[in-house]
Amino acid sequence: MPDAAEVPTPESSPPTPPRRRSTALLGRERVVVTRPDWAAATIPAHRKPLPIITRAALDQPGTAATHTRLSGKNREQNDGGWPPEIAALRERGAEIRRETLRDLEGHLAALTAKAEANGVVVHRAATPDDAVGIITGIARANDVRLVVKSKSMATEEMHLNAHLEENGIEVVETDLGEYIVQVADERPSHIVGPALHKSKAEVGALFEELAAERLPQEAEDLAAFARTRLRADFHHADMGISGVNFAAADTGTLTLVTNEGNADMVTSQPRIHVAVMPMEKVIPRLRDLAVLVPLLCYAATKQKVTVYQTMLNGPRRDGEPDGPEQLHLVILDNGRSSIVEGRYREVLACIRCGNCQIACPVYRTVGGHAYGSVYGGPIGAVLTPLLANTKQGRDLPFLSSLCGACFDACPVKIPLPDMLVDLRADYEAATRGRPRRWLWRLWAKAWDSPRGYRLTMTAARLAGPLLPRAVLRRLPGPGRGWAAGRALPATRDAGAFRAWFTDRRPR
Repeated sequence: MPDAAEVPTPESSPPTPPRRRSTALLGRERVVVTRPDWAAATIPAHRKPLPIITRAALDQPGTAATHTRLSGKNREQNDGGWPPEIAALRERGAEIRRETLRDLEGHLAALTAKAEANGVVVHRAATPDDAVGIITGIARANDVRLVVKSKSMATEEMHLNAHLEENGIEVVETDLGEYIVQVADERPSHIVGPALHKSKAEVGALFEELAAERLPQEAEDLAAFARTRLRADFHHADMGISGVNFAAADTGTLTLVTNEGNADMVTSQPRIHVAVMPMEKVIPRLRDLAVLVPLLCYAATKQKVTVYQTMLNGPRRDGEPDGPEQLHLVILDNGRSSIVEGRYREVLACIRCGNCQIACPVYRTVGGHAYGSVYGGPIGAVLTPLLANTKQGRDLPFLSSLCGACFDACPVKIPLPDMLVDLRADYEAATRGRPRRWLWRLWAKAWDSPRGYRLTMTAARLAGPLLPRAVLRRLPGPGRGWAAGRALPATRDAGAFRAWFTDRRPR
């Protein structure tokens, strides 16, 4: 199994032909980027404090409309619970995913052996940087200049597009939602629907900027515009990069589940195909797809099955009319081998349906970008703090109401609410001794007695008129960031209800 250092390089390179440019991205320089920095395709190295991001997210122009759309989708998706036939699949799917996690390395070893026997080159990547190095090495060795991609959250996790572009390789997202957010220089806001936060009008305006002309504004016309631009790139690309929904250990089969058909083009037209999967995507048996595929489809889009199920068993063989000359499988760890040994292992049972995101009232209110990470919603609030390269997201478990809707919506019964509570405790233990913690303790001590409570209420009532919000925003140092993300309640009447109640209490 080669690693990044063992990817072959050509002994001599032929003269480089004129650079092939993407048709789909022509005119991207005309697009005016309007998104905030925390929604950018490249996540800032140092994220702003979570209260500041969420406050800014609530102030975004389209937030209210997005909340309305997502609330409607949640009602459509989750009202009524699981039908009996899907509930049975849910029970069996949960069992299959736990079976996988009990011997994850064993299943990965079996997958590797079968895939290599099928002609697949398998790479294990311990870190996102290792994975990027492997894929970049394959591209350089094969003079790749244009890459087409289908949806892959694992490549988002390693920020692959930016790294390839830094090496002079043009990358085009071919899933319609991914293409929209790529043109807008944003990252996906949802696992299944990357552009769920955008309205049809916003997409139409974005495509008109790209085309520098007026376009019909019906959804079918906008999709046709993207399809026409992408078609040439499918045929001219040197490499296709895809994700993997499930990888069967007993046959080495890689399965992709899509509704647009772009994955079929990405995996069959370019001469090189690189499939990227986090290590937990392996499943024990090919027949497990009969449970997991319809379960994923129902949870993600309430379909019995998606339009396309693409199953790959190796590169093109003699006599076959299409398919890649090379098929590489990159298996990403990024801390998962440690997660599977710990108490949060069940988070790796996730099949990436995105239903917990839609079910979450906090996600519907602030949107996926407000999490400041690749994965938003409840699954992101649990997974992000555990991954090796995203420790700055340790406070994400607090971005939850703990209502439990995420567990009810999960097709494999991951106890997300319990994990969120435990991760909050982990965060508090790790930050013990910080000034904020001492302030909370001081407040608790003051309110531990009636006298302390009355004194603080009196102080708040007297200070209220003297401390308007404009004053709080000018607090020094860390206090400014704290005030910017919070709304100060009115305090001029603090304690008034208690006084009113005391006066009217029967003697």
